[in-house]
Amino acid sequence: MKDEKKAPKLRFKGFTDDWEQCKLGDVANFSKGTGYSKSDLKGTGSPIILYGRLYTKYETIIRNVDTFVVPKSGSVFSKGGEVIVPGSGETAEDISIASVVEPAGILLGGDLNIIYPNSDLDPAFLAITISNGKPHFDMARRAQGKSVVHLHNVDLKHILLKTPNLSEQKRISKIFESLDHTITLHDQKLNLLKLVKQSLLQNMFI
Repeated sequence: MKDEKKAPKLRFKGFTDDWEQCKLGDVANFSKGTGYSKSDLKGTGSPIILYGRLYTKYETIIRNVDTFVVPKSGSVFSKGGEVIVPGSGETAEDISIASVVEPAGILLGGDLNIIYPNSDLDPAFLAITISNGKPHFDMARRAQGKSVVHLHNVDLKHILLKTPNLSEQKRISKIFESLDHTITLHDQKLNLLKLVKQSLLQNMFI
């Protein structure tokens, strides 16, 4: 039986140390969001993240939130730097995603698993590896349910991670953040061009 790989094939220059394996429960603490629904949304108020928006709105790092509610007693607010994972979804693959809440003071709605990484784990790196690496498939395997699947913090604690040192984690996070930014800019340009084309088609032909 071959030894398991200690590091990926593709790495930044200068990093040669082996990646270490650990359980997520050994390097993070966990919590849950509190219940809000779409019917609670208001035009103004405290910004809130509802779990369903992780599928449609947000990418790896959440900096701006455009949904608001009037806070309820016992609500959970972000401290900044926590990783959130939806607690339910339509498929096991969809549910196995994560985002970092960068600002403090954001309300975290119900059905959100909240992960507080320790100081040796970069939140963005954790979110990326949960959404795309081997932990993604491990999480999908642990998700339970049929028409609606569920994932709980007790499941997340057993997820195995492979991590480099903090410096390499941050380098990896930075390159993917840069790529996401570039993709967003091109998407915006594409949408604008589609609008221009549609306007021309509507006004240039009788």
